[in-house]
Amino acid sequence: MMDYLMNQEPTLSTPVYVVDETALVHNLEILQRVQERTGCHILLAQKAFSMFRVYPLIARYLSGATASGLFEARLAYEKMPGKENHVFCPAYTPEEMKELVSICDHISFNSLAQLEAHRPVWEAAGVSVGLRVNPEHSTQDGHAIYDPCAPGSRLGIRRQNLPDQLPEGVEGLHFHTLCEQDAAPLVETFAAFEKTFGQYLSCLKWINLGGGHHITRPGYDVAVLERLILYIREKYHVTVYLEPGEAIALGAGTLITTVLDVVQATDMPVLILDTSAACHMPDVLEMPYRPPLFDSGLPGEKKVTCRLASRTCLAGDVIGEYSFDVLPQVGDRLVFGDMAIYSMVKNNTFNGMPLPDIALRHQDGSCEVVRRFGYQDFKMRLS
Repeated sequence: MMDYLMNQEPTLSTPVYVVDETALVHNLEILQRVQERTGCHILLAQKAFSMFRVYPLIARYLSGATASGLFEARLAYEKMPGKENHVFCPAYTPEEMKELVSICDHISFNSLAQLEAHRPVWEAAGVSVGLRVNPEHSTQDGHAIYDPCAPGSRLGIRRQNLPDQLPEGVEGLHFHTLCEQDAAPLVETFAAFEKTFGQYLSCLKWINLGGGHHITRPGYDVAVLERLILYIREKYHVTVYLEPGEAIALGAGTLITTVLDVVQATDMPVLILDTSAACHMPDVLEMPYRPPLFDSGLPGEKKVTCRLASRTCLAGDVIGEYSFDVLPQVGDRLVFGDMAIYSMVKNNTFNGMPLPDIALRHQDGSCEVVRRFGYQDFKMRLS
């Protein structure tokens, strides 16, 4: 992959996201095999990866998609026709619900009040509805911003707020508690869910285990996941859904950037890039995390350590510190890895920063620039 990117650099303007079709297919084949061996349904969580240019490819392997609101639901309906289309949102407007029931087959609600407020619409449409519940069992270390079971969370109904019998028409329960985790935390969470909400399970048609499953990551314990799914299906006779987002495009994207300047800070050289953590990879600041960079090392590992930063005016728009065999120069290109997930879906034009192009590397090695952004994309968001 790196050889390809270096060879293709002269043909691509930067910054540019490059999504690798071969890597996507590799991930999709893993997920498809899980479906085949267990009978579960796996959905693309669009909140992590919404590059609809490859939705027809994804649709060949997965059962459908899940959305976090009307616009994502509409995108899946348009670009994955005939596939399952699920949606969950903490709250829906009446106008949204009227359209959602015409394009979605499964709708999950975050409260009994929302379920009842929209009952006339979803009941008349005949869609399958569920409730998102909160098992109140956290398996995450740190990153409370991503933990739906953190104290005070607004996500999911707690057992104390449910009646002894589920409201009429509710066919499923949905929980989502994981973030970039293996199968063992899911097993642990399901045990807590089963203990707390077990009295409802015999009357359900489906259970949605949410997302956060790094199923395609090397070392993920697929066998443990499959045993859990089979246990649920055999004991409760329900359809089991999983809705990973990152797992679909994990390791399948890069972000190529160019060094525009090298300035000397008091402690080390700083590379000024034409990309931005704040604008093009927001999770670098939000998580925070240090994205992988090809041909680099940890600080001090190689001969020259540099700080990589953006050309925005935000003082903290820093990607991280990396070491190199040789100090990069103006005009050199750097390649960040794992830049398909939570990048395109979260990027922005703060400071008037141009959005990166989006390119697709096909399985035959050819590279297609799928989308190029310009001034109008910046302007149209403002007034």
